[in-house]
Amino acid sequence: MISVSADRPPPGPKTPGAAFAGFGRTVSDEDRALWREAMSRRAQEAFVRGQAALQAGNTSLGLFWLERAERMSRHNPNLKWSVGLACLSAGRLMDCLVRMEDLRQDFGLREAAFLEVVCLVRLQRMEEATIRMQAALCAFHATPETYPLAEQIAVSAGLPGWMTASNAGIVHIGTSRPVRLFLDGREIEQGATGGRYDLPEGWRSARDLAVRVGRRHVLGSPLDIAALTRCESFVEATADGLRGWIWTPAEPEHVPVITLWNGSTLRAEAFAQDVDSDVPLARYRVFHVPAKECPEGDEGPLELWNENGRLLTGAPVDPLVGKLVSGPTRGLPARLRPVKIQPGRMRPHLPRRSPDCAVVIPVYADRVRTMACLRTVLATCPADVSVIVVDDATPEPSLAQALDQLAEDGRIILIRHDRNQGFPISANDGMRAAAGRDILLLNSDTLVPAGWVERLRARLAGSDVGTVTPLSNDATILSYPSTDRPNPVPSLAEMRAMDRLCQKNAAVSTEIDLPTAHGFCMAISAECLAETGLFREDLFAQGYGEENDFCLRATARGFRHLAAPELYVAHVGSASFGTARNALGARNLDILNALHPGYHALVGRFIAADPLHETRRRLDAARLLQQGAGRPAILMVQHDAGGGVGRVVRERSEAFEADGVLALALRPHESGCLLEYALDGKRFPNLKYRLPDELPSLLDLLAALRVQAVEWHHLIGHAPCIRSLHEALGVPYDVFIHDHIWFCPRISLCDGAGRYCGEPDPAGCELCVARWGSYLGEDLSIADLLARSTRELSGARRLMAPSDDTVRRICRHFPGLSIEALPLEDDAALHKDIMPHRHATRGQPLRVCVVGGISQWKGYDVLLALATEIQTHRLPIVLSLVGHTHDDDALISRGVRVTGEYRECEVLSLIRQQQPDVGLIPSIAPETWCYALGQVWRSGLEAVCFDLGAQGERVRRSATGLAVPLGVAPYQLAMILLGRWGAV
Repeated sequence: MISVSADRPPPGPKTPGAAFAGFGRTVSDEDRALWREAMSRRAQEAFVRGQAALQAGNTSLGLFWLERAERMSRHNPNLKWSVGLACLSAGRLMDCLVRMEDLRQDFGLREAAFLEVVCLVRLQRMEEATIRMQAALCAFHATPETYPLAEQIAVSAGLPGWMTASNAGIVHIGTSRPVRLFLDGREIEQGATGGRYDLPEGWRSARDLAVRVGRRHVLGSPLDIAALTRCESFVEATADGLRGWIWTPAEPEHVPVITLWNGSTLRAEAFAQDVDSDVPLARYRVFHVPAKECPEGDEGPLELWNENGRLLTGAPVDPLVGKLVSGPTRGLPARLRPVKIQPGRMRPHLPRRSPDCAVVIPVYADRVRTMACLRTVLATCPADVSVIVVDDATPEPSLAQALDQLAEDGRIILIRHDRNQGFPISANDGMRAAAGRDILLLNSDTLVPAGWVERLRARLAGSDVGTVTPLSNDATILSYPSTDRPNPVPSLAEMRAMDRLCQKNAAVSTEIDLPTAHGFCMAISAECLAETGLFREDLFAQGYGEENDFCLRATARGFRHLAAPELYVAHVGSASFGTARNALGARNLDILNALHPGYHALVGRFIAADPLHETRRRLDAARLLQQGAGRPAILMVQHDAGGGVGRVVRERSEAFEADGVLALALRPHESGCLLEYALDGKRFPNLKYRLPDELPSLLDLLAALRVQAVEWHHLIGHAPCIRSLHEALGVPYDVFIHDHIWFCPRISLCDGAGRYCGEPDPAGCELCVARWGSYLGEDLSIADLLARSTRELSGARRLMAPSDDTVRRICRHFPGLSIEALPLEDDAALHKDIMPHRHATRGQPLRVCVVGGISQWKGYDVLLALATEIQTHRLPIVLSLVGHTHDDDALISRGVRVTGEYRECEVLSLIRQQQPDVGLIPSIAPETWCYALGQVWRSGLEAVCFDLGAQGERVRRSATGLAVPLGVAPYQLAMILLGRWGAV
């Protein structure tokens, strides 16, 4: 099934009290899971419809459905590929090109790389096509179907020919002239012409393959052998032996050969059906070594190698681990028997006499990052601290040479493996070389600040402390700023600035116990290492989980694991495993949980308690104060539902910032509120405050930020104390009126049947609420609501509303107010885009386009009824919805084309794709502005709407389009549309 990811589900159409998450109301994980499942199902249905349309030869309809599926899946890469192909067939070359560029960059997808070239050629951008074809041939095997394209580009670029190579060691050269072949600059063959050439044995160990005609390289030369032969793989022990997958992304049709521990080989020919991957067209090939073919007894882990002589990801692998994970565990050797987590006897917390110290850095690849790491280490380590580097058989000669030079200069102690053995073994070899000393174990993709050694050692000063781990951008429970989404990798300067902030704001005297350390940067006391032993080399292969196992064993001996929040170390992350990293991580986590029952719950309790939250919040506050730089600030209070309110807050924030004012936003949270930098809500994710308990802390920060005024945009979902926040701060408040919540508990002026209420007297409102319910989320009578609104609106320094209609409507209910109309868009400028007197093409149906998220009050029932009339009477009208509803299926069944959710940057393109003749705004209640109307006008369309609210007011003033009476019947509306915009 197509997967969907999203933060939260949208509200249902009619459920009072559920429309807004916020204080005291939670969107649960179950809610999110159910919504994702529903969206995935709908995306899958759209995909199936799209494929069927394409197979039937209807490219336009097929593209519509595939693009709907793509948007509903949040741009799933597999759907991006399918849509890209359909765009190519439809001649939408730029749309195809953009998608292929994304897929090549994100996944190194061979097919995308070559289709990118096809698009560029058809767009007649030959210079770019040549550059991209050179890059593609250098990294990927080209199939015979691609040869004519390579020939065309070589001729166009004036090159003497082209080349490609395969993992079978076969080179194809397209030229009629004499050629010479070179491996790493050494000539290996000459030929009178192009054609097929076989590479010599051992060619895989070379860096590049060059093909020249005279002194000139052919297209695709020199070829990057490491890129061509790159192999991704995974193996694990199961109840019935060893199972795994393997493939070569640069040549997916290649059948890999795996060498087993005993020298025998097997060919991985069958394609996998169930590998969890987002890589489009990934052709994973599965293999199985039955248990009966594995050594009997406790022979330990077994090695499996790929054709490049490197261990498969997950190897060495112990066949007995399959029994550990799947059970039963009876009969397993002692080393694999589960041990329930329990702390050992508490050790006394006494000062310890610190022994010497050594830094241990396992290294494998990526010369640039590794040398950047070593530069920071060597620049910051005290003279008495040894730096031990373990070269785990790097495939990069330049990295090996750089390490040799550092060792020759006496700056590092170098240990070198003759073959790749993985992180646990490399770390152990380094720690053995530093026996009797405290260890600072460091990944080679880190950057460390000055004083890092001293600060880690200071945390190791207690005799009961076993390990210490700092904060980082990528360190799971020790990540900062965010612990639940990827953080940007900081530059060296950014890391140093963040570290200075940590030193200044973290409480050094506070000890925060961790369930486990994190191996990216992990200080280990000599005593802990001596008593606990080294990392296990028999279970975790290339690594992931070995430090957790070590820490749990240390905990059982009474050692503690501490955080060092006063230290920040940059960490690139686990990219070194490629697409296999998720599979290896999941496998090793299963092993960890099986070996240490209770581990998952232990970590879960830590995450729930979140003892580092206060530290992260203090750091966020310090960074936000830096962002403010002493400027005055404005605080905008908004709900948590985005939409038009979110857009207004964003646009006003941009204006405030342009005027030198720090723009802050306050959103509701289930336990209180979340303070944000209004232009980037994710930059400071830890400024959450439990209300009312932590209100004083929030007020202190807002005062320090020099908040000069509070601007109310929406208070729904907020804790009651937010209504008096301005009083506590001693500042004025302004109100921007976005809807009718001030006098309507249902907000939209609609009853539960989807009818505009007509704004009755308070008694009528009470009857409506009694029957249909309230969205306020608080027990408030109409009289109390009106009294509170009168008091709050009258007390504001400034009242603003988007339209004259809204001003008049609010003033009818609250006489005597002075409200300023602030239009949200420049309608005069938008009117210039409108093409008046437009009609459907003769012989073609009238195409009517609706835009936005259409809820009941936004006109869902109108749209459904109109579609029903069109279908029933076979009227020559095609309805399209650029947007979504709570029930797309009902509309689709009546012939409406529903695109699904869109990103703001896509809306104009999507409207134009529908080739509409007119736009329809079906809202049945007064809008206060209506951004959808502006989008219709930007597309050059006239608009039809009901004659009420800001939408009717704006259409009338435009002198184009039509504002019709609200009560017009659906069939009559269809006739009005045909009469005004139908074909003539």
